[in-house]
Amino acid sequence: MTRSTISGTPHRRDVLKSGMAAATASLCGIPAAWSANTGATSTSAPRAKRCILIYLFGAAPQHETFDPKPDAPVEIQGEMKAIPTSVPGVAFCEGLPRTAAIADRLAVIRSTTHPFPLHGTAYALSGLPAYTTDLEAAPRDPRHWPYIGSVADHLWSRQAATSSEQAGLPRHIGLPWVFNSQADDLGVLAGPYSGFLSRRHDPVWAKFEGNATQVAPKCRHEQAKEYTDPYAAVAPDCRFDLDGPAQFPEGMSSGRFVGRADLLSRIESRESLPFAGDVAGYDRNRHLATALLRSPIVRRALDIQQEPAAVRENYGYTLFGQSCLAARRLAEAGTRFVSVFWDPYGTYFSGAWDTHQNHYPRLKQYLLPGFDRAYAALILDLEQRGLLDDTLVLCLTEHGRTPQIDSKPVGAARHHWSRVYSSVLAGGGVHRGAVVGRSDRLGGDVLETPISPKDILATSYHLLGFDPHAVIRDRQDRPFPIAGDGSVRGEVIA
Repeated sequence: MTRSTISGTPHRRDVLKSGMAAATASLCGIPAAWSANTGATSTSAPRAKRCILIYLFGAAPQHETFDPKPDAPVEIQGEMKAIPTSVPGVAFCEGLPRTAAIADRLAVIRSTTHPFPLHGTAYALSGLPAYTTDLEAAPRDPRHWPYIGSVADHLWSRQAATSSEQAGLPRHIGLPWVFNSQADDLGVLAGPYSGFLSRRHDPVWAKFEGNATQVAPKCRHEQAKEYTDPYAAVAPDCRFDLDGPAQFPEGMSSGRFVGRADLLSRIESRESLPFAGDVAGYDRNRHLATALLRSPIVRRALDIQQEPAAVRENYGYTLFGQSCLAARRLAEAGTRFVSVFWDPYGTYFSGAWDTHQNHYPRLKQYLLPGFDRAYAALILDLEQRGLLDDTLVLCLTEHGRTPQIDSKPVGAARHHWSRVYSSVLAGGGVHRGAVVGRSDRLGGDVLETPISPKDILATSYHLLGFDPHAVIRDRQDRPFPIAGDGSVRGEVIA
């Protein structure tokens, strides 16, 4: 029996090509119906070549981090005191001694504000103008706007590829695993995704592998189970690999994969296929997946075992510490946007920084020590390697916590509060040693210079060399400003 020659019926090799392209697209998470979006970039030279975004999910308290209130009543000030920093007249919480010593490298915003005291990661990290709780558990809801890292990846994709990208290093990588994927009582949450852009602008996710060695303090006393939590401590033999598209399927050797890729290449070079246009859009995604599988550059950058023991110890043997170290290695290798998330582990209701109970035990024993050690180490390491001046480092959270301490729960509590909280920027054209904005004497409202999360996005885009007022278009060709209604804040820029 001969193959069909009826008009419109594909030949077997056509099906082979289509299937291989579709499989590659599936590996990369690309929907078959996607069509390209456009966006404009700025002509101004970037101050920052790359960005590391640190995100503290659950909402870090402004009082126990960057805006202590030593003169407030005890029910506001709380158990933890203020300590001086390397910037005269500026104090941080006593739980951040290492960070206090590098305050002269930071720009601290003490007047971040918005109207949504919800776990709105997607609101904090995109131009999305409003937020509701139903969006949090729906990462692919069409109402979502693209994450800042996805927008940057999209805009960089319209420029000439760097040598690192040509060698197979993705522009956009997320650590330490798919966001909120290790909470066993809720699905993956919204936030670090591409929204109405192609899914190829999602982060390429790393995957942590290693053993936790310490039990974290409970977030809620009714929590039935305690968790040995990697954010508390990890064994030194921990490592990172790539998740998803960068892994060979079970039973697939590298030699077999190369043979299949070479066969496809020969087919493509010998024939003009009748529906080649239908699969041409997958070429770039297939090339990315192939590069990730073939090239050692990403795995070398993720290989924290190559670092001296003293460097790893300086970052701290915690998941957050080793993630920050991996982020530095990726940035140094050429990755342009690295996201480091501190998210819930074990149970969503651990909430990471969401201290509705056990506020002080978690801060003192778990949250602040791990953050302080790793964050200070990252800033100093970037500086010592000559990378800080052109690396924008953002440290963000979705909102703050109540000025009034709730003393009823064991260990006390501060609850959700978005009227004022703190954000921190460093490197990449940021004004060193700046303190921008002020909260009132209780740390509950903005006293001067209100700054929205969208302003921080606009300022970040500007420092990365993008027009903060540029628009990207959704699949209906509607224009969306990349930073929403945000404005560049000159107070933060050197």
